[in-house]
Amino acid sequence: MDIIQQLLKDIPLPKMVKVRQTFNEEQLDNAGEQLQALLEEERIRQTVKPGMEIAVAVGSRGVDQIVEITARTVKFLQGLGAKPFIVPSMGSHGGASAEGQTAVLAHLGVTEETVHAEIRSSMEVIEIGKLPNGLPVYIDKLASQADGIVVINRIKPHTAFRGTVESGIMKMIAIGLGKQKGAEACHQLGFEHMGKHIIEMSTMIIEKMPILFGVGTIENAFDKVARVEVLLPHEIEEKETELQKLAKSLLPKIDFANIDVLVIDEIGKNISGDGMDPNITGRYPTPYAHGGPVVNKMVVLDLTPETEGNANGVGTADFTTRRLIDKTDWAATYANGLTSTVVAPTKAATTLENDQQALKAAIKTCNILDFTTVKMVRIKNTLELSEIEVSEALLTEVESNDFLTPITDLYELKFDENGNLV
Repeated sequence: MDIIQQLLKDIPLPKMVKVRQTFNEEQLDNAGEQLQALLEEERIRQTVKPGMEIAVAVGSRGVDQIVEITARTVKFLQGLGAKPFIVPSMGSHGGASAEGQTAVLAHLGVTEETVHAEIRSSMEVIEIGKLPNGLPVYIDKLASQADGIVVINRIKPHTAFRGTVESGIMKMIAIGLGKQKGAEACHQLGFEHMGKHIIEMSTMIIEKMPILFGVGTIENAFDKVARVEVLLPHEIEEKETELQKLAKSLLPKIDFANIDVLVIDEIGKNISGDGMDPNITGRYPTPYAHGGPVVNKMVVLDLTPETEGNANGVGTADFTTRRLIDKTDWAATYANGLTSTVVAPTKAATTLENDQQALKAAIKTCNILDFTTVKMVRIKNTLELSEIEVSEALLTEVESNDFLTPITDLYELKFDENGNLV
């Protein structure tokens, strides 16, 4: 028996119960129609003139109904005699290449065939000025040459900083349209200043470039569109501030204030840019964001197939498994840290041979006196939170919470011959 097995052999694993969490399910079944009605308002129509070439900025996140929303926007512009084209607007994503960014859009379903507009992808940018602190401000060259620019994005809290605006229209203008150089510039001085830089950079771009309007969506706890807004340039900062508050109130959550051990079955870039959403786990890659449960020890067990080896976020956990590490593409993972300047999430967490050892290690180190009373929560990933597993020690909290319902009896965790959960 090796030293690790010896240290962990007497650590007990708790009995678990499946629990259903209830969230606000309000959503727009007709988001496209709602968007159409907003676009048809005269204040929006008058921004568009026949013959205008208009760059429509679309990003890399899995925004709900992004194909429908983009296609509706394109059709609206074409209906007014404009000539819209799509500009991939995703900072350094897609391998920081023109072809890679077009491929990212295609993966999301946004192609020339689905949205009926040409996609023009280039990493070339122009510098339009500098902030007072010397940071350069960039914009996609193709977008800069257009007669107008329309920006489409989801509005939601960021995972690494707090500000009056975080992820949304202004971030898309400052970082998405800035391509790799813009993303690098905005991250240069760290996330402590990110909220301020996004506002300053996007304000300069709005002043100097022909931004016509922004299309913003808010999603509910199930990543479905709950609201859609169309914002004129002078409205964007004020209205996005209010919409971000709404987005935060609709976020799903793990409904416990304190968790001894949080187990996450899978992480990946298709789940969150951080592999797992820090707004859910309470574990942030920087000290400039906060919220969520207090988690003593966190375990991540595997990568999603869709992340293609990118394990960004694994370093935020305390423990992981050999199979996750063996699947990791470290070059792709490190690229996230090199662009964002936040490198802790791209490190390898303490690595155990299998799930059973990882769980026992987390329990052993979670700083409680009686291991049989461990408050443990297990989730599949941070997108799927309607059903979770909790340990016996949390049942009292479950029974006193109107939004939590036990749906099984207590049971023992089962492992296969390799020590992995089944």
